[in-house]
Amino acid sequence: MAKKNNAPLTPAVLHILLALSTGERHGYGIMKQVEADSQGKVKMGPGTLYGSMGRMMEAGLIRESEKRVDPQMDDERRIYYKLTGAGRAALEAELKRYRGVVAVAEGRLAYGQ
Repeated sequence: MAKKNNAPLTPAVLHILLALSTGERHGYGIMKQVEADSQGKVKMGPGTLYGSMGRMMEAGLIRESEKRVDPQMDDERRIYYKLTGAGRAALEAELKRYRGVVAVAEGRLAYGQ
């Protein structure tokens, strides 16, 4: 995965990590959280979500949690996912990288005014 060589995370991976940063979620819950976090600007479909999550699990960024009933989803059994320590570290590193980029941009804009 991207963090092995300190490369930036893909937008999908970043959004999934953010969605899981506050706790376990099932796939549909992750999709809805991404949409809410992005104020409707990012709508992640199942192909992108589950493809990204498969690669994230292989990289050790997330893992499956236990199956359990979600009362808001017609009592279906759902697989929940959660961040691993490596996933939290990758998210923190990416956010640090973003803060650095924003600081550079703000500095350049300040000189341009």
